[in-house]
Amino acid sequence: MSASPGDLVRAVRAAGVRDPRVLRAIEATPRAGFVPEEQVADAYEDEPIPIGHQQVTTQPSLSARVIEGLALAGDERVLEVGTGLGFQTALLARLAAEVVTIDRWPDLVRQARRSLAREGIGNVVLLVGDGSRGVPDHAPYDAVVVSAAFPEVPPPLAGQLRPGGRLVQPIGPGGHEEVVLFERTETGLERREVLTLARYVRLYGEYGFTPGSP
Repeated sequence: MSASPGDLVRAVRAAGVRDPRVLRAIEATPRAGFVPEEQVADAYEDEPIPIGHQQVTTQPSLSARVIEGLALAGDERVLEVGTGLGFQTALLARLAAEVVTIDRWPDLVRQARRSLAREGIGNVVLLVGDGSRGVPDHAPYDAVVVSAAFPEVPPPLAGQLRPGGRLVQPIGPGGHEEVVLFERTETGLERREVLTLARYVRLYGEYGFTPGSP
């Protein structure tokens, strides 16, 4: 028997997520609407799902842990680097005032736009481009979430974060990461804590890995 939306909420809670707003966002967002049609039967498993271009969705409990680390109050502007098919985008949009999300793959952004519109989620700006450069036109941001790995935070992302804002990024080579929470202070970006260990795809771009690099 396939897992249900309730099973996914229970899995996220079992993974240690306690923020009731994050749990309600998971419950209110049908993941089946944000996966490829051939993967719908697996939508409520707490597992990554392939979405093409050698990319996968972020595991729902990992997305929830990351979002919980941002400690959103509801009035923030959030930058998301790595839209994928938009499930994490939808969660962020339910918890913040505005989400600016960017991905390097136009077809993924198109699918995410359709899925978000179908759910009536309108407080999202979707863009195609180099996420390692951020989106300066909409900066500053109260929170930034990076859904791809690099050994350091790209300087543009740190620079577009408002003082007092939080940033979560998987720090590592791609495939074996510490998911780290940073806070922007008056003197720069400061590492606060490791939220969890995880495996992420690589961050490619001007301030990330070069496509085709080993």
